[in-house]
Amino acid sequence: MSPSSVLYDAPGPRARRRNAMSTALFLVALAALAWWVVQSLADKNQLEWVKWRPFFTDSRAWGTYLLPGLQNTVIAASLAMVVALPLGALFGIARLSDHRWVRGAAGTVVEFFRAIPVLILMLFANAAYAQYTNVGSDSRPLYAVVTGLVLYNASVLAEIVRAGILALPQGQSDAAVALGMRKGQVMRHVLLPQAVTAMLPAIVSQLVVIVKDTALGGALLGFSELLASVRPLSANYGANTIAAFTVVAVVFVVVNLTLTTFAGWLEGRLRHGKRSTGAVVGAHAVEDLATPGEHLGPDELGGAGGASGR
Repeated sequence: MSPSSVLYDAPGPRARRRNAMSTALFLVALAALAWWVVQSLADKNQLEWVKWRPFFTDSRAWGTYLLPGLQNTVIAASLAMVVALPLGALFGIARLSDHRWVRGAAGTVVEFFRAIPVLILMLFANAAYAQYTNVGSDSRPLYAVVTGLVLYNASVLAEIVRAGILALPQGQSDAAVALGMRKGQVMRHVLLPQAVTAMLPAIVSQLVVIVKDTALGGALLGFSELLASVRPLSANYGANTIAAFTVVAVVFVVVNLTLTTFAGWLEGRLRHGKRSTGAVVGAHAVEDLATPGEHLGPDELGGAGGASGR
């Protein structure tokens, strides 16, 4: 008999044939779609080597356009991450405060900025910097992009932090309070270290969103990020827009994949560092650990033995 579980019944012969047929049909349809895309690009002369050659043979395509755009993207995303992460954690913790006015103020800020599209925040920030500050026109797009990303993503990260802390068992807080820890100590030493590990996948997903949303600044604010480099690149290399967009997409994939891989490695290290060896100390070992001249009474040994038996 085929193996089954509580939530899943192993398919029988007919179901396996049906699944194999569905998979084959899907692969055929996917191959047909890929062939149609390639054929359409070939008919429009988008696959000619002359359009792709600059990315492989001309270093100026990278040194003049792509790499400076990538540098600006990384700078904007890094600044936004550095500010949004602690700000989001602060607002997330504030939403769990025992004081109603703190919870209300933090909740209002979070819900307000989370409800506004990040592009509108960038546009408002750009107008505010132009009217009320002395930030130059060259630096203003970067300031506006970072400000919009921080306001929006800090609000989203605040909800991630709040949900991660609330997901922990209530016994964690109760045990820490029983040991005499204050609320701030419970949050810093007990709840946050555990919640960060659990929240890491969601946090990384939001960081990937930050990297991609930098392209909004290039679309409407004239920020010279990676995607904005396609226009001058295509203009100087014979209208190779499809090739330029493809290369830029691959670069975005590599950057985000690197970020995700690093986060996965960090999560594994955090989880591994919190594992216990599981060693149990018996009564005789406890007696050996006593200081010279000190003898443990039967009550102490009984307590140690009881602990080791649990």
